[in-house]
Amino acid sequence: MGLYAVAAGVLAGVENRQGSIKGLVYSSNFQNVKQLYALVCETQRYSAVLDAVIASAGLLRAEKKLRPHLAKVLVYELLLGKGFRGGGGRWKALLGRHQARLKAELARLKVHRGVSRNEDLLEVGSRPGPVSQLPRFVRVNTLKTCSDDVVDYFKRQGFSYQGRASSLDDLRALKGKHFLLDPLMPELLVFPAQTDLHEHPLYRAGHLILQDRASCLPAMLLNPPPGSHVIDACAAPGNKTSHLAALLKNQGKIFAFDLDAKRLASMATLLARAGISCCELAEEDFLAVSPSDPRYREVHYILLDPSCSGSGMPSRQLEEPGAGTPSPARLHALAGFQQRALCHALTFPSLKRLVYSTCSLCQEENEDVVRDALQQNPGAFRLAPALPAWPHRGLSTFPGAEHCLRASPETTLSGGFFIAVIERVEAPSSASQAKASAPECIPSPAPKRKKRQQKAGAGACTPPCT
Repeated sequence: MGLYAVAAGVLAGVENRQGSIKGLVYSSNFQNVKQLYALVCETQRYSAVLDAVIASAGLLRAEKKLRPHLAKVLVYELLLGKGFRGGGGRWKALLGRHQARLKAELARLKVHRGVSRNEDLLEVGSRPGPVSQLPRFVRVNTLKTCSDDVVDYFKRQGFSYQGRASSLDDLRALKGKHFLLDPLMPELLVFPAQTDLHEHPLYRAGHLILQDRASCLPAMLLNPPPGSHVIDACAAPGNKTSHLAALLKNQGKIFAFDLDAKRLASMATLLARAGISCCELAEEDFLAVSPSDPRYREVHYILLDPSCSGSGMPSRQLEEPGAGTPSPARLHALAGFQQRALCHALTFPSLKRLVYSTCSLCQEENEDVVRDALQQNPGAFRLAPALPAWPHRGLSTFPGAEHCLRASPETTLSGGFFIAVIERVEAPSSASQAKASAPECIPSPAPKRKKRQQKAGAGACTPPCT
């Protein structure tokens, strides 16, 4: 089934209360999950506008076989999106017969409401906030390629590489076909807001991972050396797992757990595309995993990114109205689960370093969970200072909380996030490695801004560096 038909089915399911957008997208088995999710979310956001235009243009009266949800998706793509994907086929021809009338009705609606931009037609709560203006962050998958080759590929496509950014202001100023290397994050390229790379050949081949800036922090700060055994406790959808595998250079073992079978299936596809061979997926509750199991006796590193309120993700408002302001009861339940998961993780006998992260802004899910877990393990673990150059620190709710990191669209040009690096005070006697400490991010040399000597023809994905 094609993109537009699947998107229409998801919209119908949401309207009939069959599930959330994200849940229905994952259960659709559509290959390009991110493309489908973005199309459904944007169509949903403009739903009232699209209904008005479709009704005024008489589209459903003229095309009696066209279902309302499919019509909404198609009209969004025609009037507000980036045009029909893959040529559009019969849908482009069908909408083409009504294009002039639909555009006229959209223009008439703007005049009636006294606005000039499409987004000004939205209700206040549906208008783009700071998150819609965030740059597009792209992590280079070093298992398949390297930054130099990716930079060269984009330059051959007409992009202008500006080198490593010196500040967030450089990222805010990005426009057109310019791109930069992130000032702090190795292998993280930055493009202007709304740059769409879902159909780019490097992304489709697994050479690029589309990942938020703050979402790259947990694996980077865990920093397991090649050959390590790592647990990713709540792993799906898998971007952080793929980052861990790249840091391990596919050497060692990642035990990845998640309870959602459909999300794990999508994750398996992502990992395969990324060339990852060191990961063992398990449809299992991390809380039921025994720390005394011999399989985990060499686990020195754990990444714990548990279910949370998602209050740092403005896009979640589209699928869960009110998700940005979770109720006290929901916060209490989530924090209880998060604390149990963190305390369970700290019982693994060979653990040396753990990174706890959420995409929540709520103190109850962040600083409070970390504080309580440390208090339950007095003297055994400590908060490690992490990334001193990061501008947004943890809330000063207990001594040492400033070692935690926070992120937000306003302060770090990313989604809302929280990260804590927890280390064992003394390495367990069975460990032979030196005592670990949270890594300070020392940026790797930026790819040079080489002059393009000749115009290269279009080709397949770049080969990996050797």
